[in-house]
Amino acid sequence: MFFTSFLNAVPGAVAQGLIWGIMAIGVYITFRILDIADLTVDGSFATGGATAVMLIRAGVTPWLALLCAFLVGMLAGMITGLLHTRLGIPAILAGILTQLGLYSVNLRIMTKANQPVSVDKYSLVVSARYVRDVTIGNPLFVIAVFLIVLIGALYWFFGTERGASLRATGANAHMAAAQGINTRFDTVLGLMLSNGLVALSGALWAQYQGAADVNMGRGAIVIGLAAVIIGEVLFDKLFRNFALKLTGVVIGAVIYYLVLQLVLQLGLNTDDLKLLSAVIVAIFLAVPYLKSRYFAGVKKKGGAVHA
Repeated sequence: MFFTSFLNAVPGAVAQGLIWGIMAIGVYITFRILDIADLTVDGSFATGGATAVMLIRAGVTPWLALLCAFLVGMLAGMITGLLHTRLGIPAILAGILTQLGLYSVNLRIMTKANQPVSVDKYSLVVSARYVRDVTIGNPLFVIAVFLIVLIGALYWFFGTERGASLRATGANAHMAAAQGINTRFDTVLGLMLSNGLVALSGALWAQYQGAADVNMGRGAIVIGLAAVIIGEVLFDKLFRNFALKLTGVVIGAVIYYLVLQLVLQLGLNTDDLKLLSAVIVAIFLAVPYLKSRYFAGVKKKGGAVHA
C-alpha cells in the first residue's frame, strides 16, 4: 500500500523537482559562481509566478508570459546588484531589502490582498493535470526539454568572454579587477541572470499548480541551497564539466522532492515541511565537512602506524 502510494506520487515529485531545479541553477550562479548569498530569491520567485499568472489572465500566451517573468526577475536582481555595488550595502542585506520590497510589489501585481490568483482553466505550458499522461504535453517531457536547452545556453554563455569574466569575478574579484574586468558590472549581471532564472522557475511553478500567491516563494532559498548541496555531495566526483554540474543541481532538486514525498507518505505532518527542509539542508551541508574530518583522521592514523 505504501509502496504503491509512493510510486503514484513519484511523477508529480519529479516534475516539481525539475521546475525547482531551474530555480536551483539560479541559486548556483550566485552561491557558487559569484560567491554571494542572495536572499532576493524568495521574493523574485513569487514575482515570476505573479507576473506570468496575471499576463495569462490578460490574454498573453503562456510562453510570452514566461519570457516576461524572466525579464521582471532580472530587474529584481539588478536592484539587488545596484544596492550592493553602487550603494555599498552588503550583498545579503541588499537581497533582504529587495525581497522585502518585492512582497508589496507582488501584491500590487496580483491586485489581491494575499489571495491566490488562479489560471487553472487557461492554456498553460505545464500543468499538474497532465503529469500522468503519456503524451508530448506531459510536464515531465516539456520541462526536461526546457532544461536541456537552458543548460546548453548557460554552458555556451559561461564559455564566452563575458561569462568567463563573470566567473573570474566570483573566483577572485580583486584579481579580476586588476586584469581590467568591470567586477561591478559582472556582479550585477550575475544577480540579474540568477533572479531571472528564479522568476522563470516561479512562472513555471505557478502554471504547474494552476495559481500564484504572494507567499509561494517563501523558503525558496532553502530549497535552492538543498538542491545545490545535494547535487555537489552526490555528484562532485563524477560531474566535472560545467554543464554536468548544472545537471547535478537539477538532479539534487529532484532528489530533494522525492525525499520529501517519501517522508510525507510515512505520515509527516505538512506543518513540519519547513523544519524537514532545514534538516535536509543542514545534513547535506555537514557531509563534506564530516567527510574531510573523518578521512583526515584516518590518514593521520594510517601515517602514524606506517611510521
